[in-house]
Amino acid sequence: MLRPGQVVALCVIALLTVGVVMVNSAGMTVLAEGVSPKALLLSRATIYMALAVAAMFAASRLPVRRLAGYFGEPDHALAHPGVPLFSGLSFLISPAVLFVVLLALVYAPVIGKEVNGANRWIRLPVPGLGDALSVQPSEIVKWGMIGAIAWYCCRRAPVLPQFWRGLFPALVFTGAMAVFIVVEDLGTGVLVVAGSCVILLAAGARFWHFMMFVPLGLAGLGLAIFKSPYRVQRVLAFLDPYADPEKSGYHMIQSMSAVAGGEVFGRGLGHGQQKFGYLPEDETDFLFAIVCEELGVAGAAAVIGVLLLLIWTGLGIVKRERDSFLRLMGLGIIATVGIQAIINLAVVTGMAPTKGIALPLVSRGGSGWILTAFSLGLLWAIDRTQSRSLLVGDEEGVIETPGAPPSPVA
Repeated sequence: MLRPGQVVALCVIALLTVGVVMVNSAGMTVLAEGVSPKALLLSRATIYMALAVAAMFAASRLPVRRLAGYFGEPDHALAHPGVPLFSGLSFLISPAVLFVVLLALVYAPVIGKEVNGANRWIRLPVPGLGDALSVQPSEIVKWGMIGAIAWYCCRRAPVLPQFWRGLFPALVFTGAMAVFIVVEDLGTGVLVVAGSCVILLAAGARFWHFMMFVPLGLAGLGLAIFKSPYRVQRVLAFLDPYADPEKSGYHMIQSMSAVAGGEVFGRGLGHGQQKFGYLPEDETDFLFAIVCEELGVAGAAAVIGVLLLLIWTGLGIVKRERDSFLRLMGLGIIATVGIQAIINLAVVTGMAPTKGIALPLVSRGGSGWILTAFSLGLLWAIDRTQSRSLLVGDEEGVIETPGAPPSPVA
């Protein structure tokens, strides 16, 4: 019988395989003869899939229990009345500086790369490959935030239910990072805030403390939208896409046409019509629309089913984990994947305004595939430690002594 971590790995490989096939199908042109098996195997998507699978396997071998011993120890001295109210901010200065530097690299004259009018990428030139290696810093920050917030929650666990000493510094940190991200990428900024809030609530922060910041968060979201004319147009197009079908409503209309055109079993793999110059971003943000058109409701349901199995299995791993840091980190990973998938599916089906959010492990992505697979590989690593505990007779998965050498894994 498969271990939960192995199920996660199989789900990742299955989604990546669907992604490679559909990205190559969506990339076909009117003049193309078709996608041959050789072209499929040598495509850039296949190379990125291989790198993503390798990253997942590498992450699964990490000694996560030992790492948790270094990062996850709570500091009970923080509960002392003499500790300054905002001392929690000092815990987050280092990751904040690192993340800001990463996000600022997109404006660097040599390595910054502008795509569709947005500065979201940095290119890492490799002789003979040109811009083959492009990285989205916001993706790195998105996953880095999970580790930073989980670490903060573990270190500040004794005071996390308190507003000023516990929650407030984390919200300031999260809000500041979101502001830097939202300048170029509203969707990822919202995703970072949502994932961080899930971790903070699970760690013991009080719900009504969050409610105090809801008006401020909504005001910030509204400001980010109304300060950008193209974002305003997307919201208006969501409300009535047919008011401007040739411009602001074009994406949504073509996406819904692709979804509806597939009916139950689709037009057939490679036989979609919307990808031939009608649907923009058909390999990335709107790839799921091509899945619906070519594979129909049946194929779309299969993809969603694999995503649900991945999330359900991941939550099971998190639920069994006894170490606070690993549990919160795992929850953050699953929450981020789940929320990102929900946003993408809502956009593609016309239930949310158009936003540049990819479907995890399916929409074309280099750094996105690799980082997502690596993060999910950490869940596999957590499951391996739980399996090791069972092998030594600890059926409840009691935490090993932090810093102790790990036992060999079969």
